[in-house]
Amino acid sequence: MPNKIIAVVLTCIALAPVSFAQRPSTLLSITKAEDERRWDDDLRKLFSNPSPSIRKRAALAAGRIGNEDSVTALTNLLEQDKDASVRSMAAFALGEVESESAANALITTLKNSRGELRARAIEALGKIAAALPSAQSARQRELGAAITDALKSKALDPSTILSGLTAALRARPTDAGPTIAKFLTHSNPRVRADAANALARLRLKDGNEQLRKLLADLDPIVRANSARVLGVTEDKPSFDALLARAIEDKDSRVRVSAIRALASLKDPRAAEPLLKRGELLGQRNAERPAETNEVLEIATTLGRLLAQREDRAAVAWLRKTSQALNRMAPEVELAFVRVAPAAYLNDLGAADQAKRKVQETILVDWRAASGLAAGLGEIAALPNSVKNKPELASTAETLLRAMLDYRNSGLTINTLVAVHSEYAIPDVLRALAAFKPQDLATLLRAQLNESDVIVRGTAADLLGDLPPSDENTNALAAAWPQTAKDVLNDAALSILDALAKQKTAAANDLIKSGLKSGDYLIRRRAAALLKTNGAGDFTSEIGTVQTRNTDADYKRALARIGRNVRAVVTTSKGSFTMELLPEAAPLTVDNFVQLAQRDYYRNVTIHRVVPNFVIQDGDPRGDGNGGPGYQIRCEINQVLYDRAAVGMALSGKDTGGSQWFVTHSPQPHLDGGYTVFGHVVAGMDVVDRIVRGDVIQSIRVK
Repeated sequence: MPNKIIAVVLTCIALAPVSFAQRPSTLLSITKAEDERRWDDDLRKLFSNPSPSIRKRAALAAGRIGNEDSVTALTNLLEQDKDASVRSMAAFALGEVESESAANALITTLKNSRGELRARAIEALGKIAAALPSAQSARQRELGAAITDALKSKALDPSTILSGLTAALRARPTDAGPTIAKFLTHSNPRVRADAANALARLRLKDGNEQLRKLLADLDPIVRANSARVLGVTEDKPSFDALLARAIEDKDSRVRVSAIRALASLKDPRAAEPLLKRGELLGQRNAERPAETNEVLEIATTLGRLLAQREDRAAVAWLRKTSQALNRMAPEVELAFVRVAPAAYLNDLGAADQAKRKVQETILVDWRAASGLAAGLGEIAALPNSVKNKPELASTAETLLRAMLDYRNSGLTINTLVAVHSEYAIPDVLRALAAFKPQDLATLLRAQLNESDVIVRGTAADLLGDLPPSDENTNALAAAWPQTAKDVLNDAALSILDALAKQKTAAANDLIKSGLKSGDYLIRRRAAALLKTNGAGDFTSEIGTVQTRNTDADYKRALARIGRNVRAVVTTSKGSFTMELLPEAAPLTVDNFVQLAQRDYYRNVTIHRVVPNFVIQDGDPRGDGNGGPGYQIRCEINQVLYDRAAVGMALSGKDTGGSQWFVTHSPQPHLDGGYTVFGHVVAGMDVVDRIVRGDVIQSIRVK
């Protein structure tokens, strides 16, 4: 099929073997410079190397390092190099650096080139436009106009169209809707799907008439993305067609997207058929557990459609579903509260009974406690028109305080495994903060003394959201020394962010202590915050990364290039096989292989599943906050995030560790933003069946 041909061609371009057979030391030195985020004369000199392969690889390295000092050299490659592939890589790299100073050269290239070079130029302009600060909104509009004009050109090749659509959703050009909408009638289903994706992310309704027709498209991704647009633009005329897709479509990705769209339409007529569908899926759940994902989407939508209606049938189903999932699905808890908040609290019992129940929950199962905290916190968001809102809020706040004080409950729970009750505390704190209690700052300052790094980080984040005070500054300062002993850097980064919001000279002086950290990410955050606060430019003190890799590690990673490396992932739902991509991301692959070979992933819970988006795992904590205790750099490459792509999960640039994800469907907005280091080549049906809470039993690397 045409869309598959495009993906294969671009992937082959991205993975074309680099010819370093005669100069293996050159590839090693480039890889090491990347790992240390070091742009210097040694790397710059490679831009004039006689070998196009070396020039191309050096350009990619400069883009990955992201130093703005490399822009001039990269621009020269873009404009003057005799090799087309080198010029294309230079354009890609300039997009990664995200410097506005490269924009004019890229615009000229966009106007005067064809094929891959043109696609890379428009892609780079989208990244640069997205990175511009609000003060440069006029320049952003100018770059957006250049992207739109390019999409208006005749006889565009499919790769340029796809890159241009992604660039448009990043740059958000004004009046781009009609230009994007014209691609909804393209003969290539991938182009139609990406056009709908762009319209959905930009919330544009210019193509809605055509999108209603595309709900019957032969391609499921086109149908799913069409439903997304019609939902976010609240297209009332599409109600019947969306309901049909939600109930009858054969592809679960389409059903999920249509269910979400119905929530946006807010038409209560959808409630009864969705509830019947949910009841049917509940009956099948033991046999077809993958449909739990769909059940959660139905619950969320019912919570929107039946808000405060206390619908008996919906309450009964939500109660039953909550019990079946052991309160571990926040989606169901939130929906229950939205539909019938009083009934939700009544189910917990009266006064002391409810307090004991929530404390037992956090002592026995932190995941159930997190779900419960989400439900209780949602009561704060209920409209004031809700009957007895103050009483409901008071009860919920009391129960959250009881959960926070679980150590003093007097209850003794004997279990054979570690419960990790503290893992639920961040969710409890966020829920409690939603009620804005007068003593919130006092409670949060106390949590800065906790041993768990995520609890301290969450407390710092929430303190940063409160009005600045000397007391908060002093508490944050007192909590800072502990971060030097932490395996994870979450608390350190959160404390720096909270100090920056104090907006005082004393707080800025404390931030400067982050410049002395041995963690590159902490130094980088400290310098950025000081610059934003007008406390000086300390960029020169960030330095290079003290990488944990040795030459032996680099050689081992690079030795896999050209070899077939596969990993068989066995889960509680079955097995799937990933082909890893050492050409595209050698150090990321090596990190994954090393973790897998030491059984790091054994019995790790798959903590995140977003239907029609990704499954994500690799966190030993199971709450999405854990990692191996170190970070690896990004190895951004040109491999597309098509269906079955395997990528590194991040919380910012160069923050990868052990968490990774697999895409259910194409996600073009991730292209060139997250490291792709593999793709699933067998067992995607298993990936599609996975639900949150499933477990990785083993990963075996071949």
